Amino acid sequence: MDTFIYLDNAATTKTSPTVVEAMLPYFSEYYGNASGIYSIGVKSREAINKSRELIADTIGAKPEEIFFTAGGTESDNWALKAAAEMFCAFRAGKKATGERQEPDAGDAVIKNHLITTRIEHHAILHTCEYLEKAGIEVTYLNVDENGIVRLDELERAIRPETFLISVMYANNEIGSIQPIREIGEIAKKYGVLFHTDAVQAYGQLPIDVEKLHIDLMSASAHKLNGPKGVGFLYIRRNLRMHSFVHGGAQERHRRAGTENVPGIVGFGQAAKEAAETMEKRAAGETSLRDYLIDRVLKEIPYTRLNGHRTRRLPNNANFSFQFVEGETLLIMLDMEGICGSSGSACTSGSLDPSHVLLALGLPEDIAHGSLRLTLSAETTKEEIDFTVEKIKQIVERLRGMSPQYEDFCRHLPG
Repeated sequence: MDTFIYLDNAATTKTSPTVVEAMLPYFSEYYGNASGIYSIGVKSREAINKSRELIADTIGAKPEEIFFTAGGTESDNWALKAAAEMFCAFRAGKKATGERQEPDAGDAVIKNHLITTRIEHHAILHTCEYLEKAGIEVTYLNVDENGIVRLDELERAIRPETFLISVMYANNEIGSIQPIREIGEIAKKYGVLFHTDAVQAYGQLPIDVEKLHIDLMSASAHKLNGPKGVGFLYIRRNLRMHSFVHGGAQERHRRAGTENVPGIVGFGQAAKEAAETMEKRAAGETSLRDYLIDRVLKEIPYTRLNGHRTRRLPNNANFSFQFVEGETLLIMLDMEGICGSSGSACTSGSLDPSHVLLALGLPEDIAHGSLRLTLSAETTKEEIDFTVEKIKQIVERLRGMSPQYEDFCRHLPG
């Protein structure tokens, strides 16, 4: 099989050659522990600090507000669990340390309520389930048919006990972009912390944490041509959140463990490259994405686009094909050398339909027929044309074997 077309960049991206080049010296030449006082240790520490500065610049933050983690999942866990610990310390008679919700000593309100949405990544949803078992109350907001949060419902969900709102910047499956600025303004208005999972958005969309009123933000390197196994959590500087990993003094006593120096260097280089190429790259991906969407919707009947038509990530297209099983479609595309997915890579292998598509109101049978294609700057029009033709052939073949489709056609007018 000579054809290879990679259209699953939401799952992970190819590491940039310049990122690999930047990382290599820290495997074999400057391999010292960043906590060491000798020269190669100092060299590692300087490299970490440089990457911290590069990343902070990309989101309008201060370097001391960037904390390196093992990836987006860890960052999400840290944000929610540490925020809960910070505010729910009232139960032990302690006082919260967050700037936005620091009541008087006699304040009897227990801050034990957080708000999120039904379409979050499982790193958020499963953490919320964990917190619920610990006594935290969670409100799961519904979304509209395009996967967008209704701001009036969000505002109505806020209570005196609410300490955190966590809404992802852009959905990893359907690509819909949330009204982050408006959510941040609502959170600020009510004195509630605002966390956003920006794993899909960071490197794809301009982000300014100050203008958007973001207090906590998660990101991951491997979504923007960086290495796997490294991410960051932005923590607004006036939030004295507790350590997530205990042991050593790394990451200013917040996250213990010897730093992944090559990974952090690679993340800094990838973030720099993503920021420098963002505008041109987004324009190219958006144009090709729209071409893909138009062709599929026009040429394959009984197909729907999932997510907002225009307010979506530049590289994301998610379709549901009626009378088609998505997993079979993926296998047959793979046989043609095309890599796609049915949704989040973290739920690959699950027989259940996507929780995101169900939250949009799709019936289970249609949700089962989903296909997510996510482009990169290297994707070509020729690759898209080849892919669309193969999808058309495969969908026609699968529908030809479907009793439901046969019955549906039999009842069509005329």
